[in-house]
Amino acid sequence: MYIINEKEYKCSIDIAQDIFNDNWKMKIIWHLLDGEKRYKELNEEVKNITQRTLTAKLRDLEEKNIIKRESFAEIPPRVVYSLTPIGEKLRPILNNMFDWGIDYVNECGKFTEEGKCEPKLSRH
Repeated sequence: MYIINEKEYKCSIDIAQDIFNDNWKMKIIWHLLDGEKRYKELNEEVKNITQRTLTAKLRDLEEKNIIKRESFAEIPPRVVYSLTPIGEKLRPILNNMFDWGIDYVNECGKFTEEGKCEPKLSRH
């Protein structure tokens, strides 16, 4: 049995499924693999997400310690989001998912030039 934030899980897969239970969180994390981003950058890069949804997903990922939010006392105020060390550990998983998606398209679909993205290489 696993306990996270007073919630019990029987399997570690259940933990991952609970965290990544929607369409947006993985996309947000994918873009943060490039490095820290401001809210506006994320809003532009994560296509078709509303500001309300982005704000909710960022808060949820921050509560789960996947990302961190850092505020700077400047005028105008500046807030940046970045991955925590445990969030950074998602890099190889997401790159493997990226590669699997390419393999799947090669076997079952076709490529177009529009909308292609690249794997996120290690920052180390």
